[in-house]
Amino acid sequence: MNRFPVRKVAVLGAGVMGAQIAAHMLNCKVPVILFDLAAKEGPKNGIVDKAIANLKKLKPSPLGVADDAALIQAANYDEHLALLGECDLVIEAIAERMDWKLDLYTKIAPALAAHAIVASNTSGLSITRLSQALPESVRPRFCGIHFFNPPRYMALVELINTPTTQPEVLDQLEAFVTTALGKSVVHAKDTPNFVANRVGVASILAVMKEAENFGLTYDVVDDLTGKKLGRASSATFRTADVVGLDTMAHVIKTMQDNLASDPFHASYATPAALQALIDKGALGQKSGAGFFKKVGKDILRLDPAKGEYVPGGGKAEPIVDRILKKPAAERLKLLRESSNPQAQFLWAILRDGFHYAAVHLEEIADTARDVDFAMRWGFGNKQGPFELWQDAGWQQVAAWVKEDIDAGKALCKAPLPDWVFDGRTGVHTPEGSWSPAKKAYVPRSQLPVYARQHFPENVLGSGAVEPLKAGTEVWKNEEARIWTLDGQVLILSITAKLHLISQAVMDAIAKALELAESSYQGLVIWSPDDVFSAGANLESLMPVFMKSGSKGIAPVVKTLQDLMLRMRYAQVPVVAAMRGIALGGGCELSVYAHRRVAAMETYVGLVEVGVGLVPAGGGLTYIARRAAEMANAGNAGADLLKFLTDGFTNAAMAKVGTSALESRKYGYLLHSDVVVPHKDELLFVALAQAKAMAAEGFRPPLRRAIPVAGRNAVATIRGQLVNMREGGFISAHDQHIATLIAEVVCGGDVDAGALVTEEYLMTMERERFCALLDHPKTQERIMGMLQTGKPVRN
Repeated sequence: MNRFPVRKVAVLGAGVMGAQIAAHMLNCKVPVILFDLAAKEGPKNGIVDKAIANLKKLKPSPLGVADDAALIQAANYDEHLALLGECDLVIEAIAERMDWKLDLYTKIAPALAAHAIVASNTSGLSITRLSQALPESVRPRFCGIHFFNPPRYMALVELINTPTTQPEVLDQLEAFVTTALGKSVVHAKDTPNFVANRVGVASILAVMKEAENFGLTYDVVDDLTGKKLGRASSATFRTADVVGLDTMAHVIKTMQDNLASDPFHASYATPAALQALIDKGALGQKSGAGFFKKVGKDILRLDPAKGEYVPGGGKAEPIVDRILKKPAAERLKLLRESSNPQAQFLWAILRDGFHYAAVHLEEIADTARDVDFAMRWGFGNKQGPFELWQDAGWQQVAAWVKEDIDAGKALCKAPLPDWVFDGRTGVHTPEGSWSPAKKAYVPRSQLPVYARQHFPENVLGSGAVEPLKAGTEVWKNEEARIWTLDGQVLILSITAKLHLISQAVMDAIAKALELAESSYQGLVIWSPDDVFSAGANLESLMPVFMKSGSKGIAPVVKTLQDLMLRMRYAQVPVVAAMRGIALGGGCELSVYAHRRVAAMETYVGLVEVGVGLVPAGGGLTYIARRAAEMANAGNAGADLLKFLTDGFTNAAMAKVGTSALESRKYGYLLHSDVVVPHKDELLFVALAQAKAMAAEGFRPPLRRAIPVAGRNAVATIRGQLVNMREGGFISAHDQHIATLIAEVVCGGDVDAGALVTEEYLMTMERERFCALLDHPKTQERIMGMLQTGKPVRN
């Protein structure tokens, strides 16, 4: 496959999806032009300008750094069609109206570059019909591309070809979407609503219908169909509110209008409660009310019988909670056999899901794997329907579903396909996943882009090697594994809960450094889940504290500090491969590595003030050192306090970068660090970085004394803190902690510009950390966090 360089992208349509797709292009360093109609009044780019400005206000933010919105180039169809000739990829994302899309295609076709890929971001319209409005020369380069909302955060992108789409074009687009944008691709057939929305919306409709059948309220249904069932925390009715009830109705109508011969067509009827809400303008979250309504801090639920909102908070019954914690086979058996209405409801919606997926598999997707991945990546399910079915015992579940169909309990009378009963034990095997059309097990794509994923996400039954059982194990203890894939670079994987740093983890880091220096080119710290490290394991220190007080904790902190310096001055490159959270000690572990390779969704910060402490694993020393380095780079005589201010504020306010890009802005990642859009490429890139650094003749930094801002800077910060305290912005204890942070990052009671060592600053960190441990207010914060997981404001 030839590489397809995407130098610039055009997004047509500055609505909710178009603007956010453009924003994500920007996150991934792809230059982007956002088009829309020319405004009838004022500046002709007014519609796009407003959409770009609105990106900075949206939550969750579609931008890694909000101010980057200004880098999106605004354009309108009247004046700027010629700009399309500069674009290698054009994504149409206007409203879901076939006539509008066809009209736009006619307008843009003459301006397209001869090589450009053109794609429609539609959630369900026929891609083949859309292609017919394009010149024959463009049709081979046209396909469907369906991003899920919000595009920055949702992994799924569905690609849909037409009979005239060149296979190479789809391959090129898949490679770009995967590596450059960090998305996970499913190929869908050109059928209404494609794969994820077809199965997902049918599932939502089934839940709504069965909830009515069993007389369950919306809050109880959402408690049953969220995380407890292995689905997204927004569950069913809350998901509908977030998506927008009008949007949900539009997707349902697409199914009603285009699937007349579908045996499940009767179940596509718009639920009466949904239509009633839409009729009165209650469209969900965007209008302030839908199935739920927030009043102050209270979440009310709609009582459809009364047409009023009443107090919510209904939960699953304890017996059902217990059933849902059982292994799959036992869980489904107990749900099916229970007389409890909630359990019967759950069996009914699971049965409906199995039935629907099996009947429609051949029509909508190439393989069962595509359906399962679509439901994982597009709807947040822990397992897709076929995975759960296989996990619970394929033949037994198939017999139960058939029995219910024959008894008239299912949503329709359509029988399960014959292949379900051909003696198989599932649809996923090491050979591949089942394709009814090909009557064979089809392996995963072998496109070159997937060679960058050492451990891609897999389906149950695929026989894929688990990352923490892969490679060659070199050393292991109860909370970490040291191993290698290639014998050249060592990998340290922390396996403790939340990858909290304990004595066992520190032992493993020390051992990994020793082994790497003796026999390997470098060390990569990586784990195969969405946590780099949530910080120090405070709970494990409680017995030491109870026995010896803060004096017993000081040696442990000293060990951690020494370990950070040991890593900083290691004789081989150490690369922190980060995704998910890197907080407190996890942040410190990353900043003492020689390089960071971070997935886009990496959240980094020093958050110790939340438990009434100061960072003591070298975090404040890092802030002081970075300020000195930046001041020296700009002007040898520069005012150090100017360069300290941001670092101090970030630590004192426990600011967390809400993306790798924002974490870089806060100084926790450097411009020399690498941001990787796709989480499954993280290890590949980190290993490559370690090898490249070794090949360049890596040497650790030389030990240097650090110039500090001194006592005058401390006094300045103290004055600002007094004002904040008097203004009611911080508590007295917040002020006390922030003052201690200021003392460390400024070097304490010394002259401005005085030279100190890292060990000197770390000693200050340690002393203040231990002093705070003895403070009653800090003890309240620590106990509150350990008991509730939430910070205590005191």
